[in-house]
Amino acid sequence: MFDQRVSGILLHPTSLPGPYGIGDLGKHAYAFVDWLAEAGQQLWQVLPLGPTGYGDSPYQCFSAFAGNPLLIDLEDLVARGYLALEDLAVPVFPHERVDYGRVIDWKNEILDLAFQKFQTQPAPAAFGEFLEANAWWLKDYTLFMALKEAHGMSAWANWDAALRDRKSKALDAARQLHSTAIASHSFRQWLFFEQWLALKQYANERRIRIIGDIPIYVACDSADAWSQRNLFYFDAKGKPTVVAGVPPDYFSPTGQLWGNPIYDWEKMAANQFAWWIQRFQHNLVLYDIIRIDHFRGFYNYWEVPGDAPTAENGIWKDGPRQALFDTVINTLGDLPLIAEDLGEPEPHVYELRDHYNFPGMRVLQFAWSSDGSDPFLPHNYVKNCVVYTGTHDNDTTRGWYDKAPESERDYVRRYLRISGEDIAWDLIRLAQQSPANTAIIPLQDAINLGSAARMNTPSAPSGNWTWRFAPHQLSDGIKFGLRELSYLYGRLYVPPEDRKASVHAG
Repeated sequence: MFDQRVSGILLHPTSLPGPYGIGDLGKHAYAFVDWLAEAGQQLWQVLPLGPTGYGDSPYQCFSAFAGNPLLIDLEDLVARGYLALEDLAVPVFPHERVDYGRVIDWKNEILDLAFQKFQTQPAPAAFGEFLEANAWWLKDYTLFMALKEAHGMSAWANWDAALRDRKSKALDAARQLHSTAIASHSFRQWLFFEQWLALKQYANERRIRIIGDIPIYVACDSADAWSQRNLFYFDAKGKPTVVAGVPPDYFSPTGQLWGNPIYDWEKMAANQFAWWIQRFQHNLVLYDIIRIDHFRGFYNYWEVPGDAPTAENGIWKDGPRQALFDTVINTLGDLPLIAEDLGEPEPHVYELRDHYNFPGMRVLQFAWSSDGSDPFLPHNYVKNCVVYTGTHDNDTTRGWYDKAPESERDYVRRYLRISGEDIAWDLIRLAQQSPANTAIIPLQDAINLGSAARMNTPSAPSGNWTWRFAPHQLSDGIKFGLRELSYLYGRLYVPPEDRKASVHAG
């Protein structure tokens, strides 16, 4: 899976252009796939595709299995007869960013309208097949969302005790009372999965594989935590007794308090890690390759008391280590998994990664603060790794360079013998020519944008995940520039019958 030299682009679908306030799975997504193919790219990396909750973050979703209804292509619903063209009278949305509050209200109204029309028609056989095949997660998720709406979107720990604690009689009554809302959420999930899998097939047919993203933890306010409460550390009232985070370091004197509930790994092991097997199996349908966030948490993790105001007073606890991956691989076969191994984990984390031959990550923006021994410098790479100019959590490369200490700016200029005037493309070239078999470039860097195009600033409580690009920004110059670099550095796919010929990239 990772033994060929390939390259690709990091872009979340919400950042795609279009008139409906947020990127979706419609014609602009297909146009982007075509552009990737023409640019000689073989990978498209996306962020988690789940239904977003707090802060609109794809890393805080209401479900580890559901899809985000905001990504549904509305024009497809017109083609299916669930909407009329005049229903898509679009408010004036900003084109350069997502205004989530307005988009959520408007799109929910449109999806409700489509569901009303759907109810007046015989349900397609594909809908019933979807319900049956996905009942193992869909029933809990749709009931969870219906109950959240009935409780004013309040967290499940604040619901009536019988519903919070999943008493059978209360759940049966809720399913009857909220049957229409449950059916509506089922309808949305069916649409999402049909559209996403069709887009994935289109990409695969053009030799583009999808890299998906699995956050190691689930959100506290999620269908997973509510329905699988016994697999986490919760008290009798549904409050987490311990939560996830990372300890204090050079960047944060109080650490990072994430607040996610922590898995009871002993109970998961006793159940042969069934939940994780389902999670990997489900995501291997959605994606060709999986990037797993915070891989070190499988070796050891920082556990913080549930009522702690910061992450300072936590302790290190052992993760499941090989027991989990051995069980999953014995059940599903080899995992096409990228380990997000950033930070400063202890050597045993790398040993766990290397035991399964999972490629780790290298980020070029991190490479310039020490000396020639820095592991992020390309001359220190192994082939089995994935190099990025930056990630969704970093500034754009232009933005990073503008703010970097002069010592780092000087080092990168000397290392590459450059002026620094075209730093984004200088690092793109460096990534492409590096020994790493896989190179991923955030689209913001390919377009050569500054800090205003940053996707996420982890310390910022709001304003993240909003960036979108415009169609005109995917110029022929960028397309052929990427293709040329892929050709020069052996990352361009060449059909077997043409490999003996001289192939020009442009």
